Amino acid sequence: MRADARRNYDKLVGAAREVFAAEGGGASMEAVARKAGVGVGTLYRHFPRRIDLVQAVYEDDVEELVETADRAVAELEPWPAVVAFLEAFVRYARTKRTFLNELREAFDKDPALKLRLRERIDEATELVVGRAQRAGAVRPDVEGADLTQLLGPMCTSPTLTDEQSVRLLPMILDGLRTRGDVG
Repeated sequence: MRADARRNYDKLVGAAREVFAAEGGGASMEAVARKAGVGVGTLYRHFPRRIDLVQAVYEDDVEELVETADRAVAELEPWPAVVAFLEAFVRYARTKRTFLNELREAFDKDPALKLRLRERIDEATELVVGRAQRAGAVRPDVEGADLTQLLGPMCTSPTLTDEQSVRLLPMILDGLRTRGDVG
């Protein structure tokens, strides 16, 4: 991809993320193009169908979550890394509720997409959790995939409020800690 085309692609994905968050799943493609500061033709050259744009936003969000796990492990002590990653996971999950129907359509169209991205999330979670387990900060009987299953409903529940998410995460964190770990 040429540099200018890559810039437009990135601007469109970022704009779509913002527009979907603000306007929900019914947000128009024209609103995305306006937010990105590009013409509608540029948007449709990159994303011929709305589902293509939704898929690009989702893939970008997953990669950002994976990068968050990598940064947390590199920069933080084991337990703070777990907290930082799970807080990022909750933020990530909240954004998915606005376009769940489109995501389901993308997964129906390309079942391997769901599997591939789920594996990326599970691997990132395992990276953070495994390190904390080796440090004695997280229970040894927890697997990264268990944790993503536990957190998954935050992605799909249309009735879960932001306030509930804020209250639920400490409960999950408390359940992850080893009994002797207090700091």
